[in-house]
Formats: sequence, C-alpha cells, structure tokens
Amino acid sequence: TNAHCIRFALYSFKDNEMSLPSLAAAYSTILRGLGEDPHRQGLLKTPWRAATAMQFFTKGYQEKIVDVLNDAIFDEDHDEMVIVKDIDMFSMCEHHLVPIFGRVHIGYLPNKRVLGLSKLARIVEIYSRRLQVQERLTKQIAVAITEALQPSGVGVVVEATHMCMVMRGVQKMNSKTVTSTMLGVFREDPKTRDEFLTLIRT
Repeated sequence: TNAHCIRFALYSFKDNEMSLPSLAAAYSTILRGLGEDPHRQGLLKTPWRAATAMQFFTKGYQEKIVDVLNDAIFDEDHDEMVIVKDIDMFSMCEHHLVPIFGRVHIGYLPNKRVLGLSKLARIVEIYSRRLQVQERLTKQIAVAITEALQPSGVGVVVEATHMCMVMRGVQKMNSKTVTSTMLGVFREDPKTRDEFLTLIRT
C-alpha cells in the first residue's frame, strides 16, 4: 500500500497537464467505439471535458499526506476519543470507472498528539480521489492517521453506494457497502470499539 501511494505521489500537476491531450484523444476513441460521432456539435468538446473531469476525480494522485498534515499536528495532553463523522466521500471504482460515494466516520484515541479536525477530511479526500476499492480506501485512511499521529488506536468506517451495483450488474438501487478498519485499542479492546461504533450511529 505504501509503495502504491509513493509511486503515485510522484505524478505531478505538470504531468497532469501534459497528459490531457492523450486522455482527451482516448475519450474520442471511446465515443467512436460506442458508435457516436465525436465531431457532432454536442460532442465536440466532450473528450476534453471528460478528460478534465477525470483528472479532477483522481486528483488525489498528486497530493501527499505529509504536505497536508505538516503544520496541523499539535502536542496536546488529551486522551479521550476524537470522532469526526459523516465526512462526504466521492471516489471512482477501479473496476468499472464509475462513481462510489458515501460517508466516512473516523475516530482515534490520541497519544499526546492531536490533528487539526479539518485534516481528517483532507485525508479522506486524498485517498478517495483515486481509482479505488472501498476496502483499500478504508485501510489507507486508518493507516495514514496511525503513521501521522501514532495514536493509541484508530477506527474508520466507510458507508458507500457503488454505481457499478446500481446502474449495471445486479442493479440494486438501495444497496450500501459498509467497511471498517480498526487499529490499536479499537481492534484490541471491545469496549473502545463499541463506544466508537455507538457514537457514530447517534
């Protein structure tokens, strides 16, 4: 997972700009493959719009956790659970290139250091704005918080709707996928885990 993150962190905004023409050309090819005419009026700018949108949907590849958290970790003698819940999340299924969207709930038990609350949402943004599977996304968020803060424990729960299940395949409109990663005392101590799960449901 770490090698996966480091490799893509090297992909810069300049690379993004340079890859736009080839990405747009690929969308033109897709349109032709669907039997459409990329030169008709309604589709003239579609390849560029789609290419730009896809770059935005996957902008997490160009962001590094260390840059986001550098000035937002504070020494604080707080040893009670910190929870931020209902963080909006948008991602892209790496198997079908269609959206995954939902909510992320994060809790951690500090060990002399705390993180600026908005930065938890930024961690979610960095990892969700990539081609993902929900199981990996959940773990990446938890591991990033653990590596940054070395807390006593971390819990992450993701509830999401996968458009690959809603628009195609089984076509189950109301299905949700729930994944969790529990590290440290959240994994080892049932009371801590239950407190976290109870608080995110209230």
